Amino acid sequence: MNRDEARTFVRQAVQRVVAGADFTGLDPGASLRDTFEMDSLDFLEFVEALAELSGTELTEDDYPVLVTWDGCADRLVSATGASASGGSG
Repeated sequence: MNRDEARTFVRQAVQRVVAGADFTGLDPGASLRDTFEMDSLDFLEFVEALAELSGTELTEDDYPVLVTWDGCADRLVSATGASASGGSG
């Protein structure tokens, strides 16, 4: 998976939780939770949607990096790289 694909999955996952979420002009380093006013249950639903859409196993250990668009994309891309090289990612 490349970075653009990963960012698309992030956008789709947020939009499952926050109908009409607009990513236009969003700083890739901004907190998704703050920007889209997600509470902890919304965030959990977002993580589950992101895992489903991307086919990537995401655990509670990943939560700190999943707070930004860039962090999510980095995690998804690195998981793909680890899988491709035989890691458990």
